Amino acid sequence: MKKLLLSFLLLLVTINPLLAQRDTEHWFAPMAARSTNVSSPQQALYFSTDSTTPFPVEIYSNNTLLGTVTVSKGAPQTFTIPLGSIITSNTSELFTPVNKGLYTKGTKPYFVTFRFSVLSHGEILTSKGKAGIGKKFYAVVSPIENPITALNFTTGIMATEDNTQVTVSDYSADVSFSNGWTGVTNPTLTFTLNKGQSYIIEGVGDKAGNKEGFIGAKIEADKPISVTNGNFNGQFAILPAGGFFDGADIVMDQSVPTDRLGNEFVLVKGNGDISERMEDALIVATEGGTQVYINNSATPVVTLSEGESYRVNKLSNTNYINQGNNHYNMYIKTTKNVYVYQLLAGVATSNATVGFNYIPPLNCYLPRKIDEIGNINILPPTTNNVKLNILTETGAAVTVNGATPPAVQGPYPVLGTSSWVSYSVPNVTGNMTITSSKAVTAGISGGSGVVGYGGYFAGFSSIPVIAKQTGDCIPGIVLEVDDSFDSYQWYRNNTPIPTAISNSYIPTQSGEYTVKITVGSCPPITTPVYKVYTCLTETTMNETVCDGVKLIVPTFTNSTQSVVPGSVTIITPPVNGNAVIDPATGVISYAPDFSYVGPDSFVYKFCGNNPDFTDCEEVTLNLTVSESPVVNNAALRVCFMESNPVLGLFNLTNAPVTTQPGVTKKYYPSPTDADNNTNEILNPANYEAPTGVAYVKVINANGCYRIAEVTLTVLPPVKSSVLVDKIICIEDTTTLDAGPGFNGYEWSTGATTQAINNAGVGTYWVKLKTGDCVTLQPVKVYASDQPVVSNIDISNTTVTVYAIGGNPPYQYSLDNILWQDSNIFTDVPRGTPAVYVKDSYNCDPITVEITIPNLINAITPNDDGVNDVLDYSLLSGKKNLEFTIFDRYGSKVFQGDKNNGYKWDGTLGGSKRVPTGNYWFEIHWNEPSGKQTQVNYTGWILVKSRE
Repeated sequence: MKKLLLSFLLLLVTINPLLAQRDTEHWFAPMAARSTNVSSPQQALYFSTDSTTPFPVEIYSNNTLLGTVTVSKGAPQTFTIPLGSIITSNTSELFTPVNKGLYTKGTKPYFVTFRFSVLSHGEILTSKGKAGIGKKFYAVVSPIENPITALNFTTGIMATEDNTQVTVSDYSADVSFSNGWTGVTNPTLTFTLNKGQSYIIEGVGDKAGNKEGFIGAKIEADKPISVTNGNFNGQFAILPAGGFFDGADIVMDQSVPTDRLGNEFVLVKGNGDISERMEDALIVATEGGTQVYINNSATPVVTLSEGESYRVNKLSNTNYINQGNNHYNMYIKTTKNVYVYQLLAGVATSNATVGFNYIPPLNCYLPRKIDEIGNINILPPTTNNVKLNILTETGAAVTVNGATPPAVQGPYPVLGTSSWVSYSVPNVTGNMTITSSKAVTAGISGGSGVVGYGGYFAGFSSIPVIAKQTGDCIPGIVLEVDDSFDSYQWYRNNTPIPTAISNSYIPTQSGEYTVKITVGSCPPITTPVYKVYTCLTETTMNETVCDGVKLIVPTFTNSTQSVVPGSVTIITPPVNGNAVIDPATGVISYAPDFSYVGPDSFVYKFCGNNPDFTDCEEVTLNLTVSESPVVNNAALRVCFMESNPVLGLFNLTNAPVTTQPGVTKKYYPSPTDADNNTNEILNPANYEAPTGVAYVKVINANGCYRIAEVTLTVLPPVKSSVLVDKIICIEDTTTLDAGPGFNGYEWSTGATTQAINNAGVGTYWVKLKTGDCVTLQPVKVYASDQPVVSNIDISNTTVTVYAIGGNPPYQYSLDNILWQDSNIFTDVPRGTPAVYVKDSYNCDPITVEITIPNLINAITPNDDGVNDVLDYSLLSGKKNLEFTIFDRYGSKVFQGDKNNGYKWDGTLGGSKRVPTGNYWFEIHWNEPSGKQTQVNYTGWILVKSRE
């Protein structure tokens, strides 16, 4: 056999394609190897990126950091991995949770492959990034055509989160596992894994039921997992009659979950001859009733049940089509989503260089650029000849490292679809970048002697997926999708984000993010949900503990979530005190040790009430335990303010509330204000207030305080009870006396005596000193009000005087010598006498001059020239003179005025004479002197008429 003749070979490596997805996180589940196959192992991670800015990538196993590399465009990196981190031949590490597998994490997206080899065998696992993790898979291993113990099938399952429940089922009852279980004794495998843990399944190749019995096994988990499946070693070549196996090789690849599958595929043949029966395709259905079409076939070649597999060239080795220049491709179309794995050969004439490659489904949302594939022709420790295979949409402009491939390299048509074409570019080396004006994916097929490998890059989801450009959580995380699409619209919780229309987005809130993408004529599609969480917020707070217990209420710095009381925990307890959590409220009570004064600290953590996107915060609380200041209550007394006697102007800074140095004092109108620092008295040295209380907050250097009361007393004004306003005659003076008992007097006149004399009518004041306070007391000396003669009635010779105002009782006189209390004067002679009136103040009297006209008691209007008229024309000079005649019935018979000269000739209207009889008359006027005193003169007259 050829494998026995190749003693000169360093390695014999599979042609397994190098499939990789650009992402910020990658997982590699481990695998089981037959112990006879682990010799001279070499294994390393290969990193590359399109980022021109260098960034770090961390490598973990069992949640432990193995190391860090810094990668950038044009500077791919390699990191050697310990064998035991991902490959085991120890049976005790199978069928049980083990701490194996790899996890890498970068701040920007990158490609990573795990390239490994043992003596005469080799393989490459290409990470699909987040497109490679999910909750449902179907295991795909290659058929074991050579049933020997050196071959096996294996599947490794790795958890990405704690407490992940996994179930493996629906494999054949004929399967025999390497630990002695069978499909009959253990039809289902159920286990629980924490983040970074794995579970490895294996079956040995010499068992008949293991040839195809594990193909299509269902793997389900309640949280995302990563799956590696295949054979370590395997052999799937179909021998012709009389043929023999040249050897075997590792057949392994990383799987993808069912939600990343599709139903349209193009395969480009590897390096094997068609006649060797190695170049093939293996299809596994995920749903019943799946119809399979090959190339341009109008009828399905097979209808598959869930988990059932179909090998395309098993019956007829004619499905690869030569499109010219020995360029073979194959088109596969299914009615439901399926897994398609390509079976490959790395050397044309050898069936020992078997390979295994997951083929990504075609869709117009594949990226437009693959940048970059690092060290494309290296598998440790050798370099190799590599052919680059490219699939892109028809009519696309393609470049490889910036150059357009010549026509001999493509494009080549694909039988069965006019939408896609393929290229083959030989002899590529180093770092590769492939661009297209339309959707593109690329794979490689390489080898040198008996060393071969290959792979596909990008396209491991039927739709694009969101990747982290940098960061892990808010703040700092930057999301992105490929930048080769036509339009983008980002959504948070199914709500579009305004202006978020580029290929990247910086989230500011936790939630479920998606992107709706369009390109060309493709229908719009939305990426799967990417959950963004808020980082654990780490804050430092400084507090002072005064007078014993300090209550700390956990409160978020930025999050709008409500704190869940039960989530509050003490991470690091205090050293010099005790911190206790109230489970009902989450409030933390801190009490320092007895008599302790000084620094202390503790760390506590709490979380919010959003069950899907829980915000948490960790607080380092630095405490200063301090004594509070010693204070005393005080009192202040001030004189009243002249502008408002109920107020005083206090200097609160003079209140002796403490004698301790190094304190700060603040002043407030109430204790509540002092506690809450509200309504501070900003000018305490000039504080206007009534009698009451003010409060001084005395604060020491540590911020502890006590509040002192300051009793405020406003000394009221003290006035003289004997100093009152006086009323005097305007021509008189008086004495103003403030009375005894004051410490000093100051009059507006300049006098400083208790009393002042000769004070005439006017306004005065005196400043009365009581202690240190001075009261200004005004006093007025009023002129007495003079009485006023309101009217005077004259009846014949009787004069009645009516006075108002002043201060009764009044006295009356006609000569200013003889005075009487009565207001009636009789037998007053005719003429113009004066009437004098004074009130009880006995001031100079007021004088009203009156007129007493001649009394005419009878007229004989007979035109004899004697007593023909009643004539009061002499009164015509009086102001407001009125002269009226009434008959005995009160009817007016005559009105005297200027026109008739105030004369009555005993007629009615100047023509008809009135009958003989008595008539009454009234005469009213105002005397022009004084206040226009009204005078009423009444009497009767006899009219003797001859008619």
